[in-house]
Amino acid sequence: MSKKLGLPEPNIELQRNILEKTELNSALTTEDKTLVSGKPDSLKNGELADSQGKIWAIASLSAALLAVSLAAIFIRLSEREISPNATVFNRLWIATVVFGVWNGAGAARRRMSGAQVEERSNYTLQDVMLLTAVGVVSSASVVFWAWSLSQTNVANSTVLRNLTPLFTTLGGWLLLGRRFDNRFLVGLAVALCGAIAIGMEDLQTAGDTLVGDIAALLSAMFYAGNLLISEHLRTKFPATTILIWRCFIGTILVLPLVLLAGDRVFPSSWQGWLTVIALAVICQAFGQGLLIHSLGRLSSEFVAFFLLLEPVITAIMAWVLFSESLSLFNWFAFSVVLAGIYLGKSSGSVAKK
Repeated sequence: MSKKLGLPEPNIELQRNILEKTELNSALTTEDKTLVSGKPDSLKNGELADSQGKIWAIASLSAALLAVSLAAIFIRLSEREISPNATVFNRLWIATVVFGVWNGAGAARRRMSGAQVEERSNYTLQDVMLLTAVGVVSSASVVFWAWSLSQTNVANSTVLRNLTPLFTTLGGWLLLGRRFDNRFLVGLAVALCGAIAIGMEDLQTAGDTLVGDIAALLSAMFYAGNLLISEHLRTKFPATTILIWRCFIGTILVLPLVLLAGDRVFPSSWQGWLTVIALAVICQAFGQGLLIHSLGRLSSEFVAFFLLLEPVITAIMAWVLFSESLSLFNWFAFSVVLAGIYLGKSSGSVAKK
């Protein structure tokens, strides 16, 4: 019929082939895009958010490190007027007030803005026991450390307290069944060697410092327990809730020790008050607050591991503020600690599972 009308005969077979090729090319193009992307967008966004969360957690941990590195200096200054127990008592009760005001201001701000208050589940018996336990072990850690600084030199106390990541790793392995890759363990060993070497030149083993050395070792063990319990509590509670319980219970526990010993409870000069306020606000509230906050993203083992930088920061601060000399061996030890922490940070045991 097309010939009769003078129209060109349509090549139906050719058109069919062109259509099939077009559909095939479209399908291949879509598949190529899928292969290039490799992952769904939701998965990529989740990994990006997780990576950003870890970066912010390490940034918070770094700021916490700078704050807690001042603790030894503030404690020594405070102990010129009051006893170690009184120093801890003032540190804890002032921090309790700071956290109470912070929580109250946050609640008032939410009410004024009309934001919906987040409902939290009731405290279980296990929650109360763990929150009480974290207050007990953290208070014991600070009491033993403050006492060790009055019984031995700073080098002995710092070196022995730097064994915290060792006890934290052992506790995670024995009590929680955790496993750590070789990179993390090698980094831990390297960093520990560097941290011990920092105070090696001044390390003393004489009998007159033995009691202070044992106190510093007990402080490291209790601090490891504090990190492990706090990491578990961070799965349910914000950092401020854990810290207000910790500081409040510590205040109740330390006050009888101060009264029974007949020590002066409060500083007698404005310099003393300024020291204990700085110790409470900078080291306890700000430093420990950021440290506990970072446990929401990072493992307690890595947090304790990262805190091996504390003697490095303290030594550099003493060098800048008090013109204390640092030898080439000290700088070498600093670089060893940094190398060990770099190895540990790049391992798979950094983030919480």
